[in-house]
Amino acid sequence: MGNVEKVYLAIDLGASGGRVLAGLFDGSRLTLEEMHRFENGPVRADGRMYWDLLGLWQQIQNGLRAAGDKFGDRIVSVGVDTWGVDYGLLGPGDELLGNPYCYRDPRTNDMMEKAFGAVSREEIFAETGLQFMQFNTLYQLLAMKEQSPALLDSAHSFLMIPDLFHWLLTGEKANEFTNASTTQFHNPVTNQWSEALFDRFGLPKQILGEVLAPGSRLGNLRQDVAGATGLKNVAVVLPGTHDTASAVMSVPAAGEVQEHPNWCYISSGTWSLMGAETPAPVINEKCSDLNFTNEGGVGGTTRLLKNIAGLWLLQECRRIWCQDGHDMSWEGMVDRAESAKPLVSLINPDASDFIAPQKMPMAIRKFCDDSGQPVPGSEGDVIRCGLESLALRYRMVLNWTEDLTSGKIDTVHIVGGGTQNRLLCQMTADACNRQVVAGPIEATAIGNVMMQVLSSGEVRSVQEAREAIRNSFSVEEYAPKNPQPWDEAFERFSQLV
Repeated sequence: MGNVEKVYLAIDLGASGGRVLAGLFDGSRLTLEEMHRFENGPVRADGRMYWDLLGLWQQIQNGLRAAGDKFGDRIVSVGVDTWGVDYGLLGPGDELLGNPYCYRDPRTNDMMEKAFGAVSREEIFAETGLQFMQFNTLYQLLAMKEQSPALLDSAHSFLMIPDLFHWLLTGEKANEFTNASTTQFHNPVTNQWSEALFDRFGLPKQILGEVLAPGSRLGNLRQDVAGATGLKNVAVVLPGTHDTASAVMSVPAAGEVQEHPNWCYISSGTWSLMGAETPAPVINEKCSDLNFTNEGGVGGTTRLLKNIAGLWLLQECRRIWCQDGHDMSWEGMVDRAESAKPLVSLINPDASDFIAPQKMPMAIRKFCDDSGQPVPGSEGDVIRCGLESLALRYRMVLNWTEDLTSGKIDTVHIVGGGTQNRLLCQMTADACNRQVVAGPIEATAIGNVMMQVLSSGEVRSVQEAREAIRNSFSVEEYAPKNPQPWDEAFERFSQLV
């Protein structure tokens, strides 16, 4: 019989949904229980895309209340993880200045090119080691400076989305390291904000707060939150607040972090984040040319990775088909894809055509038509095209990761919701010609909880935390079955990209 299980709460927010989960840890094994699940997504208003911060806050409190009712004083702590890059500003008296924008909002169109007019791409990369994406926080702030300067002038505090929720929980304002590293104004070598970049762009550096490491304890819940949720003496502990940092913590790999890693990860959800865990940032010309990023990891590591469009392609197809009256389950989508002809037409999942199209199926068909390929006819053809293109993109990024780390990667670990798509997992094994280990599914929440466990002293290191994860959750292994046809497809794919 194990010890009495202590309970740690993970608030895990993704771009399409959120959950409050309870992690029950007995000293060696972890189990998860879902307390509350709710929808999320950008709200369109006046041609803009926002996050419904207060609606999410209400749902978070509902989840905390459910956990309090069930577990009472066994609850040790709570922590929040979300996506990266997005932020809110607090003004005088800690008043929230406007609704936080969604990173898919069009206000950052062309902003990157304007930025390069003031500071070169090479200088920005040398200072931050971050990949260039038009929605990085730097370009969002520059868009705000151009379009809503009065709002920026009023700001006292800059908080990223998880920092905002930690402030709502505790009243403490701090910027957590892993999410700060997604802004493109954080220096991964000094682990400080790049005030030099802020000066060059004329941005107000006084809004930047202290950068705290995952595992830091912010304090206890505010009295009003404790009263509203029934949670007494519960601490708020920073996990890796960037969901990928938490997901990578849950990868069930053994051993220390290596300079030449022999495994890589894909955190598979709305986005696929693919890369390797390294002991230090890799900031050189090749990394810049390949548009890889050096983001903060747990335990002071670096996540050397690349963003890939991920299951957003399928989520958006499903949304449009459901809107048009086709009842489409995820299982049904995979069944349709399995019966479609393989490797006919391919897309570049990361083409700008797919960032926020009005109708994703139409965008996929148009890309195929414009590139002189057969146009996918059925829904199954469209889904198969999307999945195969993702698997080939994984192969490309795997090759680049090996180049950057001078390592031979033997195993691809896939974690997160995308592990449930067995067809994509097998395609990845075949396309990459590598062993694929899929699981755990609830990677982000597991990593969030285990960082809280580490902070409490119940495990002593990230390696020990991963050992507990291996003991607690099953994984599924996929060996390459038929890699040959993928070699020819990869040639075609490389031409497209």
